[in-house]
Amino acid sequence: MYKIMLIEDDAQLCELVKENLERYGYEVELPIHFSKIEEEFAKINPDLVLLDINLPYYDGYYLCRSFRQKSNVPILMISARSQEMEQIMAIELGADDFITKPFTFDMLHTKIKATLRRVYGEYSAKEENQNCAGSLCLDEKTLILEYEGSRAELSKNEYKLMKKLMENEGTFVSREELIEEVWDSVTFVDDNTLTVNMTRIKQTLAKLGLSQVIKSKRGVGYMLEIPAGIQHD
Repeated sequence: MYKIMLIEDDAQLCELVKENLERYGYEVELPIHFSKIEEEFAKINPDLVLLDINLPYYDGYYLCRSFRQKSNVPILMISARSQEMEQIMAIELGADDFITKPFTFDMLHTKIKATLRRVYGEYSAKEENQNCAGSLCLDEKTLILEYEGSRAELSKNEYKLMKKLMENEGTFVSREELIEEVWDSVTFVDDNTLTVNMTRIKQTLAKLGLSQVIKSKRGVGYMLEIPAGIQHD
C-alpha cells in the first residue's frame, strides 16, 4: 500500500481527496500542525506528496524545495494558479507534476498512478497483488496483512482463509467452503484444524488493532465485518 501525504489547508477538499484515495487502497496521511510540516514529513516518510501552494506558515514552493533537498519522494503540486510561470517554478523547484484546481478525482488518480509507476516501477503489479477491505490489505506475494501501517505475516493456510473472508467481506462463509479453499477436501480434515487457524488469524488481527472483526455463527460459518468507523470502501 502506497502512503500519500496530503498537504492542503482546505478542510473540505482535503477530506474529499482523502476519502477518494482511500477507496483506491492508498494510505493517506494529513499534517497535524502546518507550522511543523517538515518534521511531520520526516516522520511520515511518504511514498508521494500532494502539496498545495497556498498554505499557512510556509507556502508550497518553500516546502517543495525543502522536501527535495532531503528526499527524492515524488511531489505533485496542487493549485488554483493556472499561469504557466507558476507551473514552471514548481517543476524547477523539484515538483514532478502540477495539478490545477478544480480537478476531477479521475485525473488526480491518473496522475498519481503515472507518477508512482515512473518512480517505483510498474504500478499495476503492486495493486493487483493486494486484496483490500477498507484499510486492511493482504499481499499475495509476501503473505503480509497490513492495517494502518502495522504489519503481520500469515502462514500459507492463514493467508488462504483470510483472502476468502476478505473476498466475501460482510457475508458469512461456511466452514465447508473455508476448508475446501485450503485443504481441497472436507472429508479428511479435522474440523478443529479450521478452528485453530481461525483463532490464530483473530489473534493476528487483534495485534493490528482489529479485534472482533471476524464473526462466527454455529452452523453458518465465519464472516469478516469491518466496522463503519474504519471502512473506507
